Amino acid sequence: MGQAQARTPAPAQKETGKTAPAKAEQANARQMVIIDDEGTSLMHIALLASPKIDVVGVTSVSGNIWATRGAAMQLRMLELMGKDKVPVAQGALYPLLNTEEKTRRWEALYGKLTWKGVWMKEWVEPTQQSTPPYRTPQDVSDIPGGAPKGHVLAEAAANFMIRMVHKYPGQITIVEGGPMTNLALAQRLDPEFASLAKGLIYMGGSFNPRQVLDNRSAADFAREFANSPRREFNIRFDPESASITSHAPWKSITVVPVDPSTATQLTPDLLARVAKVAPAGIRQVVSGFEPGFPLWDEIVAAVLIDPSVVTRSEQLYVDYDSQFGATYGDTLSWREHYQPGLGEQKATVILSVDPGKVDDTLVDAVSRAR
Repeated sequence: MGQAQARTPAPAQKETGKTAPAKAEQANARQMVIIDDEGTSLMHIALLASPKIDVVGVTSVSGNIWATRGAAMQLRMLELMGKDKVPVAQGALYPLLNTEEKTRRWEALYGKLTWKGVWMKEWVEPTQQSTPPYRTPQDVSDIPGGAPKGHVLAEAAANFMIRMVHKYPGQITIVEGGPMTNLALAQRLDPEFASLAKGLIYMGGSFNPRQVLDNRSAADFAREFANSPRREFNIRFDPESASITSHAPWKSITVVPVDPSTATQLTPDLLARVAKVAPAGIRQVVSGFEPGFPLWDEIVAAVLIDPSVVTRSEQLYVDYDSQFGATYGDTLSWREHYQPGLGEQKATVILSVDPGKVDDTLVDAVSRAR
């Protein structure tokens, strides 16, 4: 046995030489992704424009807006970017268990939430950000850029994602920018779903964010976490789905929580830079983005396109509290050896990024739109 092993190096070296071009080609291959999110953002534009990314599908989920409206916005954005061949699948309209009435009941017991997404009617206190219109799930009027000409797929988002990971096993990264309802449904429908994906990267969760930028808008967002450092909207909207997804057997999980976003901002200057290099059809949509918000989903895009934007990360086991109480939806995390051992998965948690490099990465990606 030992002698046989000793003879293997020469053939192995020769084989490596033969496969070098194939390995180089694989290294240069575009990352295949499915974007699951409420509507559209600079994240979508950057990923669709980047020559490093191959968006094989976009799916909608309710969160900030209803999945119905989100799908219409996604269709129209793809049309304006000349990417109308990218399929759009409409996803879950409601969370697994959470409801508007349960949210009101929770607030009566434990205090007001800063943001409630589709259930938001007014801010608790004055803020620089506008109050979004309170819409019904059927209201798909006033789509930025006009009503879409195309249509969503006949299959639900969860089924679409299942089909695609089976078609391209080990190749598709799921990019999650909203609540994880579709991912949890896909995992429950097909226990192989997560293991067949290349990995998952998502914006969600909150560990210990601090105010970094010194301006009123940034201070407003950072203040939200002063007394609730472990609460974040994407998770709080559907905690059960976040917990199910966190226990799924992904090959890799990357978490982009609120923490790095407090050092970033969608400034008028950044919007102007993006609009200047954006495809003509999408400039009006970009110009309509409201400034002042942190770069939440956009950090996910930047990390995918150029991982060197990350300045600090940590390996943690991550889960979310799905018990209806004061900490409903809060982030749970453990270092190695301290996790409960109930199927929690280890994740790479992005704790800080280079804000200037994130901005430059986004602008560069948009400038490369084909």
